Amino acid sequence: MKLTIGDKAPEFTLRASDKSEVNLSDYRGKNVVLLFFPLAFTGVCTKELCDVRDNLNIYSSLDAEVLALSVDSLFSLEQFKESQGYNFPLLSDFNKDASRAYGALYEDFVLGMKGVSKRAAFVIDPQGTIKYAEVLEDAGQVPNFDKVQEALKA
Repeated sequence: MKLTIGDKAPEFTLRASDKSEVNLSDYRGKNVVLLFFPLAFTGVCTKELCDVRDNLNIYSSLDAEVLALSVDSLFSLEQFKESQGYNFPLLSDFNKDASRAYGALYEDFVLGMKGVSKRAAFVIDPQGTIKYAEVLEDAGQVPNFDKVQEALKA
């Protein structure tokens, strides 16, 4: 299923790296930048999330909360967050439900791995409607953050 602008963002409940439960509905009334990434501790994922970390003030100034998720365990994500000093929640979609609901799941990834999150970016408005959707087939590319920020400004 491919989500597009104007669709209702699928609800989810996931565990964050600090073991707390996070529901998308917890963020009603705020803009959300929802980032899917393939795997913790890999080069492109680390660079992408470090760029977001270093520019979090931009998202905060646009009244947006950033959530990043992958199919890694919350224990791996806890180490990843700590090692890189990420200043936003990392969520474990270990059971792949959110990645599947957002159309951001590789059935077959590299090296025989199955069920890995695609790199993707969604902007969800305060009412829970998708304002921007980008799902990348090439895990070596990163989302267009200029367009993410434009969607937040609109």
